[in-house]
Parts: sequence; structure tokens; C-alpha cells
Amino acid sequence: MDHDDMSNAEQQSPAAAPSLRSHYLSSIKESSRKAKTDFLRIQRYNIETFSRQPLTEISGSFGDIGTLLPILIALTQTRAISLSSTLVFSGLANILTGLAFGIPLPVQPMKAIAAVALAQNFSSAEIASAGIFVAAGIGFLSITGLINWFTERIPIPVIKGIQVGTGLSLIISAGNLYPYYDRTGTNAIVLVLAFLALLASSTFRRVPYALIVLLLGIISVISTDWLYPGWGEDFRPDFSIWRPYAFVPSARDFAKGTLEAGIGQLPLTTLNSVIAVAFLAQDLLPAVSTPSTTSLGLSVMAINLVGCWFGAMPVCHGSGGLAAQYRFGARSGASIIFLGLLKLLLGLFASEIALAIFNGFPGVLLCVLVLAAGLELVGVGESLNTARSRDLRGEGGKGGEVEVEEGKRRWMVMFVTVAGILAFKNDAVGFVAGMLCHWSFRAQDRWEERRRAGGGRIRLGEGRDGERNA
Repeated sequence: MDHDDMSNAEQQSPAAAPSLRSHYLSSIKESSRKAKTDFLRIQRYNIETFSRQPLTEISGSFGDIGTLLPILIALTQTRAISLSSTLVFSGLANILTGLAFGIPLPVQPMKAIAAVALAQNFSSAEIASAGIFVAAGIGFLSITGLINWFTERIPIPVIKGIQVGTGLSLIISAGNLYPYYDRTGTNAIVLVLAFLALLASSTFRRVPYALIVLLLGIISVISTDWLYPGWGEDFRPDFSIWRPYAFVPSARDFAKGTLEAGIGQLPLTTLNSVIAVAFLAQDLLPAVSTPSTTSLGLSVMAINLVGCWFGAMPVCHGSGGLAAQYRFGARSGASIIFLGLLKLLLGLFASEIALAIFNGFPGVLLCVLVLAAGLELVGVGESLNTARSRDLRGEGGKGGEVEVEEGKRRWMVMFVTVAGILAFKNDAVGFVAGMLCHWSFRAQDRWEERRRAGGGRIRLGEGRDGERNA
């Protein structure tokens, strides 16, 4: 390089750095502008939807109480969680996810952790440790992009199997909420009437069914002796301001919570609370921009990495909760923003009153709500071999043709997944069973392709042209 070339390079290099810097700053500004535009679009959708149908949005916000209340009450009574902290942080989670995503995304208990905690009488530090472990695991999968890689390789029949299996599990669990001991037969009459009203609400979608059921339940709690410990002389629920208390689990607590509850919850949260929810949101709300699996994973991580340190219940998003809230009228994030504000107020000022009402809420009404959520979730399996199935949508949203044999295989994969979930009460077992069934069909196809490419079956002692080998 001569002197003139070096001089030109030196003159150009100072200009290159500002150029790269300006390009970097412009890309940041563009991303910020896009994020602001998306946020404003979501808020417009929330406001417009709520102003158009406020009662159905409010009704839909309470669609998931049938799965929330039993677990919340049980964990509170065993002192495994703080009710006030759970209401505050889950309420904040409802508000923030409603603002961020603009869909009725539920915030519900991590069921596998709750089951182990109740069976083994976990302490608050142990259940918090389990929630923190799951949050860290989901966060790692989301930040590294592994959850996207994982999602792209799961066949749709397996995902729909997880959704249908979860729905059937909800229907089965609805029976556990029904109060069988009843000499007067009142519960049976209420159940029949509530179920008939549920069927009618399928035709009259604008009727706020869940809101009506909630109000009837609260009225029954206040007006009868169902309230525990009661509105009698020995108990006077009072307003009390939330006093947050943070703690750090010991190494022993963390080990027990992680090994005995967290590891079992991680695949359940990944499959049902992230992947299945992302696909279900697309099925139920095709005209709305729904969150990605990465966004949902980061949401689960953030909620639990904050709340669990204060004794809040480990929570996640769930396909059952989304189906329930959609079934009872929720179509936007405004519904869960309303629910979040209510939770926040109860947690900050009236957690004792909330616990009294929760304890006395009629199980027969919870039974009907859970049953409706299960039926709504089971219904998504119907679209497996139709144009509404994501993997069958062609360009322009038109579905492709499915051959009869391939359609039967898809149904088989879905039903094997469902069978694994119901038989072992574990989403991970159902997932593995469904994937093995799917891979077995693909292996058969490849074997047939190789056999045909090889010119048919080769007999011992013959070449490919049928001539005897020497």
C-alpha cells in the first residue's frame, strides 16, 4: 500500500465508526418505535373489546376460579403459601400480562408442585424453592431459544393430545369438587340447574355465566352457614394492610423442593403452560396477535423469580385456564387486568375476608366451572384434520388435504398422548407416548420408501436383478 492509499484509509476509518454507531442507534430506535406501536395497538384492542362487551369480559375473567380456588385454599390452610402475597403478585402478573399480550392469559397454580406440597406438607421455603427452580429452567430454555427449537419439532397431533388430555383431566377433577354428602339433595338440584344454564349459555354467549355463578356463590357464603370459620361471634373478618415478608430458602429447602417437586413440574410447565398455551391462543383467537413461546416462557420466569421469595404460590399460564376464560366470554387482556386489580386490592387490604369467602364457596358451583373449562379444551381436538389445524394451513390460510390413512394416524397419535396423560396423570408421560407413536409411523414410512427404492424384497442368495449369486 503506497502513501496515498494509507492516507485514504486513515481518512475513511474515522467515518466508518460513526456510520456503524448511527446504524446501531437507528436500529434501536426502530425497535423501540415498533414496541411502542405494538403496545398502543394492544391497549386499543383491550379498551375497544372491554367497552363493547364489559359484562362478558368480566365474566370471562372469573372462568378459571374453579381450578384456582381449591388449590389456593388448600395451600393456604397448610401454611405452605401466603395468601396475601399470592393475591398481590398474581394480581400484578394478571395486570402486566394483560397489558403486554392483550389476550385472556391465565395465571394459575403449578399443579404438580401443589400436589407434592400438599402430600408431603411442604414448608413455605420448600414450595418457594420448587417454584424458583422451575422459573429458572423455563427462563434458560426461553433465553437460549431452546424452547423454540423444541416447539418446532413437536407434531401438532401431540400438542392437541396434550390439550385434550388436560381438558379430560379437568372434567375428571370436577367430580372431586362435588360435595357428595347432602341429605336434602340440594347439591344435586343446584348441579342440574347450573349445568342446564351452562348449556343455554352456549347459545347465548353474551350472558355472563361465570360472573353470575360467582355472585351466587358469594351470596350463598354470606347468607348461610357454609362459611368457614363463619361470620359468627368467634370470627370477624377485618381489613388489614399487606405486610410483605421476604425470605431466602436454605440449601436443604432448595434441594428438597427441587428434587421432589420442581423436576416433576418443569416438563408440565414447558408443555402445557408454554407450548400448548401458545398453540391454543392461535386456535381460539386467530385474528389476534398472540404471544410466542419465548414470551410466555419469560413471563413465567419473571412472575416466579419475584413472587416466590415473598411466599407467593408458584404460578404459570395454562391451557385449561385460557380455555375457561375464553369459554365464559374473555377475548382480550382487559378481562384479566380487571381480575388482577381485584386480586391486588384483596391482597393489599382484605386477605382475611377473601380467605373466608374462598373457604365457604360452594363446591357444586366450582364443579360446573371446571367441567365447562374441560369441555372447551377437549373441543380443540376436533380441528386436528381440518384447515384450522396449524400444520395443515397453506398459503392464504387454506387447509391442505389429508389422506384417510394419514388422518387415522394423526388421530392415533393424539389419542395415545391423551391416554398417557390420563393413565399416569402426567403430561410428560403422555408427551413421550405420543412422540413414540409418531416416530413409529414415520419409521414405517421410511422403511416402505427404502423397500420400494430397493426394487422389492430381496431373497437370500439373489441379487437385485433376481440372478443367483455365485
